[in-house]
Amino acid sequence: MLSGGIRGAAAFVGCNNPKVEHDASIVKMIKHLISHDVIVVVTGCAAHAVAKAGLLLKEAKEIVGPGLKKVCGLLDILPVLHQGSCVDISRNLQLVGELANYLKLDISDLPVVGAAPEWMSEKAVAIGMYVVGSGIDAWFGVVPPVTGGPFVADYLLNKMEDDYGSKFFVEPDPDKAAEQMLQRIESKRKKLNI
Repeated sequence: MLSGGIRGAAAFVGCNNPKVEHDASIVKMIKHLISHDVIVVVTGCAAHAVAKAGLLLKEAKEIVGPGLKKVCGLLDILPVLHQGSCVDISRNLQLVGELANYLKLDISDLPVVGAAPEWMSEKAVAIGMYVVGSGIDAWFGVVPPVTGGPFVADYLLNKMEDDYGSKFFVEPDPDKAAEQMLQRIESKRKKLNI
């Protein structure tokens, strides 16, 4: 990330939701991110979605941005990495935590983001809370059942950032969500002067 080959990293988790087209948001967002040099890790149902779309094959290197393509070639890795079941998000957070410690930064300073674009179970929301509470912004593509409580919605979408350096974003349009993720990654890179 410091050399600029990889712009940032994104973790995708979550289920498939009957309210949205099956796998479409997950795949569309990930394709957009890897084409802009963001490496992606996936767990759970998000991993199934990208596997069906061919993004866990070496051929996926052909649709990535030039910086990520170079890194993938040098390390002989894929631009999308499978990390286990959805509850294995702790592996991602451990890796990010070790990177933050190595760089002597807070996790919330790093250009990393998370998403559960098609979540449907409370488990995905709990994972999202773990991610945001650890300092990583998280995107939901389906509105969680918090809109009836204005205080709760305002805290999760705005004020939570004051406490954790991160917050939730709710954006049902996968193109807009992926672009918001890129903007957030770039703003964190700018703060780090990279």
